[in-house]
Amino acid sequence: MILKKKEKQTNNSLGLKAINNKHISIQFSLDGFSFCVFNKENNTVVALRSYSFEESNNSPQRLITNISSLFKTCDALKLNYNTVSVTHSNDLFAFVPKPLFNEKNLHRYVSFNNKVYRHDLVVYDLIEKEEMYSVFIPYVNINNFFIDQFGSFNYKHITANAVEHLMSIYKYSLKPHVFVNVERNHFQLIVISEKKLLLCNSYPYKTKEDFLYYILFAAEQLKLHPETFELVFMGAIDRNSPLFEIAHKYVKNVSMIETRFTCEFNADITESDKREHYLLINQN
Repeated sequence: MILKKKEKQTNNSLGLKAINNKHISIQFSLDGFSFCVFNKENNTVVALRSYSFEESNNSPQRLITNISSLFKTCDALKLNYNTVSVTHSNDLFAFVPKPLFNEKNLHRYVSFNNKVYRHDLVVYDLIEKEEMYSVFIPYVNINNFFIDQFGSFNYKHITANAVEHLMSIYKYSLKPHVFVNVERNHFQLIVISEKKLLLCNSYPYKTKEDFLYYILFAAEQLKLHPETFELVFMGAIDRNSPLFEIAHKYVKNVSMIETRFTCEFNADITESDKREHYLLINQN
C-alpha cells in the first residue's frame, strides 16, 4: 500500500505539460519514492512530491508494484521529459580509490559489507574530482521499468551524488564534518575532514537510540570528539525531531544543512522542503 507523504507544486499537470524544456529527478528506496520537476527554461523547481510505502520490510519485487501504481495515478509521471535522472538509495554500495580499482573485482568490493550473488549486476561511476569510484548494485527491475516509461535516463547511487556534491562545498572546511541524510528507516552517513572523504556508509535504525549509536560509533572509530566535529542533518528530519534532539544532547555542534542551490523554486516550496529533499534537488 502507498501512503502519500507530501506534495508540493504550484503547477498542475496541465501547466507542467506546457513547459517545453523540463527535467525530472527521481529518487527511490525500498520504502519511499520522490521526484521533482525542473523548468529548464528558467531554472526553477516547479513540482516536488514524495511518497512513502507502508511496508517496512519491502523487496525489489514489491517495490516495482508500488512504483508502477504511482505511475498509473500521478499525472506528472505520465508526461514526456527532455531529460531524466534517477538515484537508487540502498546499502548495496562501496567506494574504491581510483588507483586500487579493478573492473574485475566489482562483486568483491560490494560484498565486503553485503551479501552479493553471482548473478547480481554491479555497476560503477567515476567521481573524477575525488579520484574514486562509486560501485553499487542497482535495482534492475526498476531501471527496466524506467526505460519503458522514459526511454533513456541517467542513474547513480545516492551516496555518489551526496559525496560529489558535499565534497565540492565542504572539502576545504577547517573542521571535520559529519553529514547525515535521514530516510524513513535508514540513513547515510558521510564524513569529510582535511580535504578527504573518511567514511560513507548506510545504517538502518528503528529507534532514536539506534540512530545516535551509529553516529557516535562512527565518530569514535574515526577519533572524532563530539565537541569538535560539525554534525549536519538533511533529509526527513528537522530541529523538533526526536532524532535531532537526542543528537544535540551528545554532540556539541549540530545543525541543519544550508539550502544552497543554483536554481529557483516555486513560492510554495519551503526551506524545510528544500532540506528534506536536498540530495534529490542537487542530483540535477
